[in-house]
Amino acid sequence: MKIKSQRDFGSGLLFLVLGGAFAMGAGDASLGTSVEPGAGLFPLMLSVVLMVLGALGMFKALTLEADGGHPLEPIAWRPLVLVVLACGVFGVTLSQLGLLAAVALLVLTASLARADAHWRTVLVAVVVLTCATWAVFAWFLRLDWPLFPV
Repeated sequence: MKIKSQRDFGSGLLFLVLGGAFAMGAGDASLGTSVEPGAGLFPLMLSVVLMVLGALGMFKALTLEADGGHPLEPIAWRPLVLVVLACGVFGVTLSQLGLLAAVALLVLTASLARADAHWRTVLVAVVVLTCATWAVFAWFLRLDWPLFPV
């Protein structure tokens, strides 16, 4: 059997493995019943959806012709590390600095992943995403998260 699209096969395999790992982790939590779902039901359902998408991607990679085989490209380490770091910065600073500053730091850190990012564009993204975060979580959903430093 020939892999006709390396990218689709690789992403499908990654989805399949991650879905399986999260499904095993969700199996530790209670699934509950259909009337009263437990804490593990939603993660398990998402894991199954992720595995189905991975299987479909792998099937597509094995059956449909792709121009040039869509070869796998080298991993872009800088964006990967900076986006993961940005998520970590958000998680660490949320309780100390509040939601708005944590979102601003998240956007600023993630914007470093792009080598050609212009400071005006980043500033606009910080303002728009911080305002949108406030609107959705504090105003619309009325979540009780600290908006400002404690």
